[in-house]
Amino acid sequence: MMILVINPGSTSTKMAVFEDEKPILLRTINHSAEELAPFEDVLEQKDFRRQLVLDELQRADIPINFDAVIGRGGLVKPLEGGVYEINTLMVRDTLSGIAMHNHACNLGCLIAYEIAEQIDDCRSFIADPGVVDELNDYARISGSPLMKRICIWHALNQRAIARRYAAGIGKEYEDLNLIICHMGGGISIAAHQKGRAVDANNALDGEGPFSPERAGSLPASDLIRLCFSGKYTEKQLLKRVAGQAGLNAHLGTNDVKEIIRRIEVEGDEQAKLILDAMIYHVAKNIAAEAAVLCGEVDAILLTGGLARSEYIVSQLRRRIGFLGHVYCFPGEDEMGALALNALAVLRGKRQAKVYS
Repeated sequence: MMILVINPGSTSTKMAVFEDEKPILLRTINHSAEELAPFEDVLEQKDFRRQLVLDELQRADIPINFDAVIGRGGLVKPLEGGVYEINTLMVRDTLSGIAMHNHACNLGCLIAYEIAEQIDDCRSFIADPGVVDELNDYARISGSPLMKRICIWHALNQRAIARRYAAGIGKEYEDLNLIICHMGGGISIAAHQKGRAVDANNALDGEGPFSPERAGSLPASDLIRLCFSGKYTEKQLLKRVAGQAGLNAHLGTNDVKEIIRRIEVEGDEQAKLILDAMIYHVAKNIAAEAAVLCGEVDAILLTGGLARSEYIVSQLRRRIGFLGHVYCFPGEDEMGALALNALAVLRGKRQAKVYS
């Protein structure tokens, strides 16, 4: 089975070609600010990014003849976890503006669908998008009936890491209670109870620990006053929640390696305070998920790009080690996870769900 995988991010488009489980092409196409400047809206980048993917395939001398094309799922509306066959309703919803956020991941289904449509007997899918919602009833309720809690999290990578861990100990993901923390530009923390993520934060714009680029939970009354202060536009304040927030806002960079260099080489006490504060809030939120699972925690799994940092992981272990065994899976496995999800459907081992 030949599978094309497409994973659009804010400043890059990752792509891969798999022959069954084996990757035969892995590419990251970076997009400069100058290249993206002409596009007023993320969705306007669709044709530009699709052509770059096709050009890369041509350079690698790979025929555009796939059994499936799978894209990173967008932020259209809350869904159950699983693999979804892309249909015209999903495409229409993505283009209509129903999407919860104008994020580059929304391009994944559009590009996958358009490429697959040009190939005979080729199917197109998404899998475990960031809006997978399996929250328990308590988790949905906030302190105001005007607003209910939603989750936007790294569902694809968290599920892939959970299954990898389970396989490594000879068990099934559905048999375990896990707390998984994905640490990247955003930080998502979820309680996985016997195969369902019953609690997870909105890691994109407004809940949980602050991260390299995002503000996390904020003092509500101060935020309201800031909104009515007249100092900022709505667009500027949204950037102060996601993008120009977190470590970036405090220290002028989202590069954790640079921040640790400042701490270790320059003795920068302010940098140490802010980074340690982020780690503190991550640990606090991980511990909160232990309460969701009533203390029945089989393991805590750390993943994402920041899990490569010995400083961050060691500090987290010090704070959360009492909860149970802590295991580290640095980086992410999204491309392989997407390919394996598509392969499972093609082989009849998993049923593709219908978006409706």
